[in-house]
Amino acid sequence: MGIISSASGSSCWRGLDYYKRNKIRNIKKINDNEYTSVVSGNKEYNVYLNLEHPRKSTCNCPLANGKRIICKHIVATYFSVVPNSAKNFEEEQERLQQEYEEYEEREYNNAIKYLNNMTKKELIEELVHIFDYGPEWVYDDFIKRNDIKG
Repeated sequence: MGIISSASGSSCWRGLDYYKRNKIRNIKKINDNEYTSVVSGNKEYNVYLNLEHPRKSTCNCPLANGKRIICKHIVATYFSVVPNSAKNFEEEQERLQQEYEEYEEREYNNAIKYLNNMTKKELIEELVHIFDYGPEWVYDDFIKRNDIKG
């Protein structure tokens, strides 16, 4: 398990932002798998990065201090010592976003095709089901948009 897969999405994106804004200073290589750095956030935070054992990485920020959490400061340091990882992360996220958008479009088109083949009675039954079991805002929005008075 690597640094990115051990970190939350938020830590990854915020770490990428810190990396792009050059918030990482004093990177020191201990060996091929271990580094230290200072990352400027609200304060300056000391980071120890262990590439071989990511959960052994540490940061003295409030989120990660004393815990086995991969924070944005650790991620930013990782992106600094393995620069291709930042590019790879962004490319992978763009690819996943594109896949998701294509999936959503396919599902939407399939739903429209299905709705077009339903009878009026089936459509009404489905709409009543959505009103009964769907989120309340759907019903409220329907009433508002159609100016239906109680």
